[in-house]
Amino acid sequence: MENADQAAAMPPPPLRPDHVPQELVRPYPFAARGTTSTAVPRDYIPEIHEFPPVFWVDGAPGSIPGAWVPRRYADLQQVYLDTDNFTAQGASPFASMIGESWFQIPSAAEPPLHSRYRLVLNPMFSPKRINKLDDRIRQYAHDRLQELRPHGECEFVSEFAFEFPIRVFLELMGLPQERMAEFLGWEHAILRSDSMEPVAAAVRSVTSYLTEQCEDRLSNPKDDLLTMVVETEIEGRKLTEDELKGFCFNLFVGGLDTVSTNMSAHFRHLAENADDQQFLRSNPEKIPDAIDELMRAYAAVTTLRICKQETEVGGVRILPGDLMLMPTLLAAHDPEVFPDPEIIDLARKPRHVSFGCGPHLCIGMYLAKREMRIAMEEALAILPAFSVAPDAEVVSFCSIAPIGPVELPLVWDV
Repeated sequence: MENADQAAAMPPPPLRPDHVPQELVRPYPFAARGTTSTAVPRDYIPEIHEFPPVFWVDGAPGSIPGAWVPRRYADLQQVYLDTDNFTAQGASPFASMIGESWFQIPSAAEPPLHSRYRLVLNPMFSPKRINKLDDRIRQYAHDRLQELRPHGECEFVSEFAFEFPIRVFLELMGLPQERMAEFLGWEHAILRSDSMEPVAAAVRSVTSYLTEQCEDRLSNPKDDLLTMVVETEIEGRKLTEDELKGFCFNLFVGGLDTVSTNMSAHFRHLAENADDQQFLRSNPEKIPDAIDELMRAYAAVTTLRICKQETEVGGVRILPGDLMLMPTLLAAHDPEVFPDPEIIDLARKPRHVSFGCGPHLCIGMYLAKREMRIAMEEALAILPAFSVAPDAEVVSFCSIAPIGPVELPLVWDV
């Protein structure tokens, strides 16, 4: 774990290094933790696309340190693909905030170890294996929506969008469904707290519990993902305790809040755009394409990279230690790639980067897309036409954490 130790020990960069030209500094609404807005986050993006291709955002209390932001699709893709000059190790604070040295696997692993992790982990998330979960995933969505329908209303974020992926996660990992509320509390603390204390406490709880479960699988194997992970080998050896923590935590964070946030934004769009909702009700076979366009239009994820050696992105000189903020929401609205990016066209079939690209393409992509598809299919089949509750003011997170509605009150005729 030498590389992780070195990355964790890396001193934070100054808020604005000397090599950052003043003319490249811009205000940026998506950097401070816990920031919220009544505006739809994508409303800010056209103005940002008037900025230089790569600009600098200063750090502020409650936010990341100062960082470079590439706004164009091509530049973001360049950084994702350039593992020689950029690393994800050390960019995430979760392990270091509890005094540990693991890193998220495989998302923060460095080559060539990254490809070795992917080689053994990819089969666990292949379409063939995920297909086996279809019935259970659909049953969770169906049962919950049937419970909600007679009420004529729900707060979609808390009553479905978060609960549903957690139940799928527990099923995948072979954990008891009775722990759903506990996992929900940990997830909210980690990704939606506006201070660090609850984040650290929840990270410690998650890693401690999942480590205990991994240890249990060594003597009590089951037909679940945790058993597959503890039994897998890389170059003839089992995963270390730090590697197990890094894998389990990565799945916990990536597999829950990202799905929940995207799903909440998609259902807000359908609630506010009756024609699109009716189109998908009448053409459910179009739902997979619609989800890709909604993932582009409401891209929710920002990741981080640290520069390892001097390079250039978008004509800007990037030096070792510089932080790169990687907002998929800006790339998804790049007018050089997407004609009329502000228009949501459910037949667009876009090449979005919401799951990353290249060697760090999200390992859980097939599972995430399946969850979102099944949830939308079941909701449009079970719930009558729904809309946002009258006079409701929908507030969205506008921060480095996944971006989407805080609450989404929906109503329909019973």
